[in-house]
Order: sequence, then C-alpha cells, then structure tokens
Amino acid sequence: MSRFGYVTLVVVSLVSIAFADGPDSLRHANERHLRNVRQLTFGGTNAEAYFSFDEQRLIFQSTRPPYGCDQMFTMKIDGSAQQLVSTGMGRTTCGYFLPGDNKILYASTHGHGEGCPPSPDKSKGYVWGVFNDYDIFKANADGSGLEILSASPGYDAEATVSPKGDKVVFTSSRDGDLELYTVNLDGSDVKRITQEIGYDGGAFFSWDGKKIVYRGNHPTNPREISEYKSLLAEQLVKPGKMEIFICDADGGNRRQLTHNNNANFAPFFFPGDKRIIFSSNMKDPGGRYFDLFAMTSDGSGLEQITFDGHFNAFAMFSKDGKKIVFVSDRNAKGRYEFNIFVADWVD
Repeated sequence: MSRFGYVTLVVVSLVSIAFADGPDSLRHANERHLRNVRQLTFGGTNAEAYFSFDEQRLIFQSTRPPYGCDQMFTMKIDGSAQQLVSTGMGRTTCGYFLPGDNKILYASTHGHGEGCPPSPDKSKGYVWGVFNDYDIFKANADGSGLEILSASPGYDAEATVSPKGDKVVFTSSRDGDLELYTVNLDGSDVKRITQEIGYDGGAFFSWDGKKIVYRGNHPTNPREISEYKSLLAEQLVKPGKMEIFICDADGGNRRQLTHNNNANFAPFFFPGDKRIIFSSNMKDPGGRYFDLFAMTSDGSGLEQITFDGHFNAFAMFSKDGKKIVFVSDRNAKGRYEFNIFVADWVD
C-alpha cells in the first residue's frame, strides 16, 4: 500500500519541465507560509518526494509510460536529471535515501512477480492493497546492487529513515496485524513498537530521532474489528478514518493528536520537533479534498496551510526549515494528475 493511496492512479502524458507563467502563480493568496512555489514534475501520477540527506536530490514514486504502476525515481531538486532507480517490475512505494546518499531503500513487489499487482476489488468500497508481496529493498543510489533489507511472509513497506541515520521505521503484517517496527540500517534488530489491533503506518522520525509520528486506525467494536480482520485477510485495508499519533522511538508514551474522525495522513515534523505538518480531508469530511495542516506536537494550534487544488499531501521540510516539498494537483492538466512541488517556507 502506497502512502499515495488516497488518490486514483491514472497515467497522464509526461511533458517537458517548464514553469507556470507569472510570479509565484502556483501559490494561492491564502497560502501565507509558502513563497516561490515551483513545479518539478509535469504529468502522470507522482508522489512521496523526499530529500536526500544533503538535500540536493529527491526520491519519489511515479506511474508514467512505459510502466503500468508506480516505479521509483530520483531527480535533482530543480526537477532535472530524473532517473529510474527501481527495477521497472512489480509495484514500488515509499522510497528514502540512506545516510551518505549513496544508497536508497524502497518497497517493491517485484520479487514475487514482474507484473503489477491486481487492483483492489472496488465492490468492497474504497480500500488499499496491503500486498504480502511487498518487501523492503536496499540499493545503490543508481538502483544497482539490490538487496533485501526486510522481508516476511506478510506486507513490509512504508519505510523511512531517522534523520540521526541509525534506524528505519516501517509497517509490517508479519505478526498478523499492521504494526510499526524499527530495524537497523543493516536489517538487524527488528523490534515491534506498536501493539494495538488495527492499522499503524506512514511513520516518520522526529529530527532528534527520539519520537515517531504516524497515522493509525484502531477499531474498537466487534463489527469494526471483524471487518478489519476480514479485509486484512484479503490483503486490504480501508483508509477512510485515520488519526495522527505520536510516540517515543521505542513505542512508549503513545498519544493521539487528532480526533476528527476523518482521513489524516503523511505527518512530518517541523525542524525543532515542536510542530507537525500533515494532510487531511477534515474540511471535506468523508471526501477526497485534502489540504496540508499544521499543529503543535501536542495536537493543539491547528492551522490550514494549503488552499489550492483538491489534493495536497506528503510534505517534507529541509533541515533548516527554509524549504518544503509536497505533492499537489494544482496546475494539473488532467483530473488525475499529481505533481511534486517545492517552495520556500515563511513562518
């Protein structure tokens, strides 16, 4: 399951990189924290772009010809030098650079088949596929030297790396539920850090490596629990209701930060770890209009950040807090086009 599961993946023609006309024409007037918004990809479905440690490159997933589903790419932070770094087989998700930027990691199904996994059964409603075929791979930054970082008979994906450069956090169903785990960069010392029934995923470390923020949904009544277990047995999960949680890096002191009963996801810490940015459809309950919001790390002080387009998500800050990269459908030429943007951040 990609963290990009909130939008339908439809391939749109890829066109040459160019900038929109006019000064800062990609910024809505209400987006007071954003300046100099620049579009880095044009066409297709692009998502989850994350900075390298030296902040000179981005790794991201994209569905574009000739590939039938998401593959992993890297590019410079101006959008140039886009390069395929996955195998071109299976479906990939959740790429990240490792310390030193000479290696990357991402999840892929290619080890269990060259084709794209079948799309989830729409008769079951809006569901994600949490395919058991996903394993987490490590490779050189150009995609060579591929090796397994973490694999199990279940789903293994959604891996991100601590800014301290010592740990990876990821989601797995290896114990029969969708839980968070941490692991060393060499694949050793796998530790489960969440325990409650339900989905826990999309996790990121704080900048000091001491905290983890993530999305989760924990059914409580028998009907909800039964539905969750039934869907998971079919390698599916419903993402319509997810809240944001925070915990210590070892899983302790878990706290729920949002309580809006909507789809909240892709949380990321501001530099300094006192605030969190995340995506939510709280202004369109039950719908698919998502904006970026910010809150303090105790869940207070909610502020809407984006106002343009129907989908804004996957925000990540540079270490100095002066740049932000995110995904949006603003300036899209087609209904299901999603692109990567970078902007200056203004407090």
